[in-house]
Amino acid sequence: MDFRDWKKKIKGQNVAVIGIGVSNLPLIRILAEAGAHVTAHDKRNPDQLEDAYGELQKLGVKMVLGEHYLDAIDAEVSVVYKTPGIRYDVPALQKAADRGARITSEMELFFELCPAKIIAVTGSDGKTTTTSLIHDMLKRAGYTCYLGGNIGHPLVEELAGMTEQDIAIVELSSFQLHTMRQSPGISVVTNVTPNHLDWHTDFQEYVDAKKAIFAHQDERSKVVLNYDNEITCNFGKEAKNPVYFSSKEALENGYCLQGNHIVLMKDGEVDREVLDITDIYIPGMHNVENYMAAIAATDALISDAVVQETAREFHGVPHRIEFVRELDGVKYYNDSIASSPARTTAGLVSFGEQKVILIAGGYDKKIPFEEFGTVVNDHVKKLVLVGLTSEKIETAVRSAKNYAGLPIHRCNGFQEAVETARELAEPGDIVILSPACASFDLFKNFEVRGDTFKEIVNGF
Repeated sequence: MDFRDWKKKIKGQNVAVIGIGVSNLPLIRILAEAGAHVTAHDKRNPDQLEDAYGELQKLGVKMVLGEHYLDAIDAEVSVVYKTPGIRYDVPALQKAADRGARITSEMELFFELCPAKIIAVTGSDGKTTTTSLIHDMLKRAGYTCYLGGNIGHPLVEELAGMTEQDIAIVELSSFQLHTMRQSPGISVVTNVTPNHLDWHTDFQEYVDAKKAIFAHQDERSKVVLNYDNEITCNFGKEAKNPVYFSSKEALENGYCLQGNHIVLMKDGEVDREVLDITDIYIPGMHNVENYMAAIAATDALISDAVVQETAREFHGVPHRIEFVRELDGVKYYNDSIASSPARTTAGLVSFGEQKVILIAGGYDKKIPFEEFGTVVNDHVKKLVLVGLTSEKIETAVRSAKNYAGLPIHRCNGFQEAVETARELAEPGDIVILSPACASFDLFKNFEVRGDTFKEIVNGF
């Protein structure tokens, strides 16, 4: 079904949209303009919705707001579009499904209607940088590209202008993948480590959600997988056409390192050298892996020359080991995206032998910190903690076998934490915000946390 046919079909239907947020607001506009009878549900009140409330009133959208916003899904509703943060099995949605309503989402609708080729990326860490690299490479190669999903803006609002010659590059979270029944032609899984265990019932459910990115592929599709991650490596046993990359192993087939070069191996022989990793502007072996994933995804679509140009000129994505400033001989980095221990570990390792002053802590996603404690002792000179997980991280660090008296400073607020890090720093030091936790205890999201860090540092 194309976009125009869908608009004709949805006209006159009773639909519910759960959540009036960034991803769903454009969807509500499209539904209303197509002539659907839309009810929007949100736990916020009119004042909290700000301009969106007045806009939806003008569109004739009925709104159910407040604490009991899920209790009034109309019995006549034929389709429910849920926000990614709401589980499909909450009682209100289950009741709607039992009455015959279809439970879906803005992203699932996009996959159904998108005429363009879709390249989708997921993973516990590295997915935003990899998605952005793929987009940058394809744009440089002359393609008309659309970037969205879990980053950028909702792509459903771009459907009307897309063609079969275009490419949509989509980052997908486990929340978005949880109920997906379609997979893109090209998928990438950067890695899978424990994450979002406060939302998923257990780690296996989280892993299964990630599998959805390739579970519905056919033999013409491919999925790019990290050979060095045990879970993603095993995904290859279930995938129809797996393509591997590795920064640690010499692969028989796939993308790996030979000296300082990313090479493509075929039947144990070097097919070609693609990229000298010393040309990559953004630091860290994890970013070498991100390049491998992006190269594997775009192979046959772009030239190696485009890859090499990207490596020299792509300066990274904000909040990902982002250099903020140097002051009094101290360098400050913003790695606010690091909302898991694995992601912070990658950031710490990227500085090689130099130990850093680390600002960490935040919202508790029920992820264990025991292994992280060992990493901190190996790579951190002084540790500054803030947020709900401060005690858990400190306990993990002090309980680690390699603990040797690492100085730990617990702070009551974020401003205090950043100022404490500055006071502890000496010329030649690196201070990095890399929390290993989500931001929700103190900030709306990791972007606000990172921007706040930059504001404080730039105000010194």
